[in-house]
Order: sequence, then C-alpha cells, then structure tokens
Amino acid sequence: MGDRFAIELHDVTKRYPGGVTAVDRLDLRVREGEVLGFLGPNGAGKTTTMRMLVGLVRPSSGRIRVLGQPPGTPSQLARVGALIESPAFYPHLSGRDNLRLAARYSGVPDSAVERVLTEVRLSDRADSPYRTYSLGMKQRLGVAAALLKEPSLLILDEPTNGLDPAGVSEMRELLRALGKRGHTVLLSSHVLAEVEQVCDRIAVIDAGRLVAEGTPDELRGALGTGVLLIDAEPVDQAIACLREHDQVRAVEAVDGQLRVTADPALAAVLNRRLVTAGIDVRELRPLRHSLEEAFLELTAAERSDADSADPTAEATDRPEVTTGVNA
Repeated sequence: MGDRFAIELHDVTKRYPGGVTAVDRLDLRVREGEVLGFLGPNGAGKTTTMRMLVGLVRPSSGRIRVLGQPPGTPSQLARVGALIESPAFYPHLSGRDNLRLAARYSGVPDSAVERVLTEVRLSDRADSPYRTYSLGMKQRLGVAAALLKEPSLLILDEPTNGLDPAGVSEMRELLRALGKRGHTVLLSSHVLAEVEQVCDRIAVIDAGRLVAEGTPDELRGALGTGVLLIDAEPVDQAIACLREHDQVRAVEAVDGQLRVTADPALAAVLNRRLVTAGIDVRELRPLRHSLEEAFLELTAAERSDADSADPTAEATDRPEVTTGVNA
C-alpha cells in the first residue's frame, strides 16, 4: 500500500426527503491496494455510502473522489467493480449467458467469463438458469460480474451472504488473493471473523458517522488491555492474595476464572506471588478482546452519545433501496 487513495470522502452528508440523514459528515479514505472492512449495524449508512461511490446516489453535501474522479463518470466506472445489495440478473438466462451479456456491456472479451466463473467456483452450474440458483450461488455470480473488468477497485456489499461455511472460506481466500494482486477492496460484512482475517483496516460507522477506524488489533485495543485472566486454586485464597498487591485495581471471579484489572506487565510478578503463597496457577494470560466485542462497544457508545444529545429522538430506519447493482 502506498500513500495514494482510491477512495476519498470529505464531510459527506446524504439526507433523504423527510429529513432522514443516512450519512452524516463522513470522512473516510481508502489507500490504493488496501482491503478495508466497512462495518456498522443495520441502517448505519453503509449501503448508502457504497451507492454514492458508484454514482447511484448523489450526496447532499461534501466531496467524493473515487480513483481520482467524481463518482459515476464513465472512465471511473470502467475501473470499478461493484456488488451492492442483491445481484440483479435475467432469471431465464444461465449464469454464463448473464455474464456474457454483462461482459459485452462492459466491453470485456468473452474469455473473461470463464476466468471469473472459475474464480468464484461456479463453473459446474454455469449453464443452469439463474432462477434455479440458491442465494449463495446468486452472490457468487454477482461477485463474478464485479470481477469481469479486472477492476482496480472492488466494492462488495455482503459478498458472503447466503454462502455455506465452505463457500465463505472460498470467498475469504478469493478476497485475500485480490488484495495480494493489488486490487483495492471495500468490503461490507456482518461476519466479523471474515473481516478480521481478510482486511488490512476496518472503518466502523453508526448513524451515518465514522466512529472508529484502524487495524483489527487497534480496534480491539480501544477497549483497553489492562485485564489478566487467571485460573488458580483455591479461588478465595487467590483473590485475597491478589487484592493485597497495591497495583491490582480489581479482582472478580467470572465463569471459574479470575479477571484481574492490572497492567499486563505485572503478569510474572503476580504469578510468583500466587505460587509463593502456595496457590496452584493453571493459566495466566492477558484478556484479548474479540473484534465483535470492540464493534458492539463502539456502536453502543455512539448510540449512547446520540441519545444524550437528543433524549427525545426516536430510532429511525434509514432507507435502503433494494435494487441490485453489478457495476
């Protein structure tokens, strides 16, 4: 990754008729060659943002540049592949024929069709009518259409939706390969384990606002790392021993283990203290927060702040248009 940006949003706001604000002063930049996970609860503004990036929705205010150009220009779209919401294809045509049609619209040779069918593991059902496809197969075909142009930038909205565990694993490998080949990928997903394994960085939005961004490790660290997990016997004696240390801030028993609020650098000191006191220590390690915990904490904090700012405000579902897009 370099210092050039494939996506730049500055102070972007999108308001729909009726006063609903789907995206609120959003600032976000994605480096060329980066795989960015785009996370947020339902109604957070993810899909609206993606639709703005390909020119399907215009922002109410702010500035957007995609591959250095305004969204929706022909030269920009020629370098972008997108799967936003449900893919849209002709139900009576086969998967292969649908892709051939998309290739001709995009000025791509038919040889690209076989390449992308292989990449998404759909060659064995390529001649079946689209209407017979499962949800997971439809998602794969949508990703295949997005890959036809060998795009510089891929915008994928829930690409693993409907896939079985094997399909999720295959899609994960494909996304990793795309990143290694230098593609920039903006990936929206509710499967946090997938995001954690595939993405270089993560951006979290809630109520249309950016609430956090960073590497998975940085977001987990936002919850704080000053907790040690200790499995020791006898428990009561261990608790009393630990509480006597002046740098231990709190000790509590949770599910048979002790959660000790203290600097993780004290791990060796506390271990020696317990062993010297005749306490058996079976395990002692820093608590590692999951990405799911970080996500829930970050979005809960944003909603708490919003409620404090306007206690009379009611939750409003933001509109999400259901037309599929294969750019």
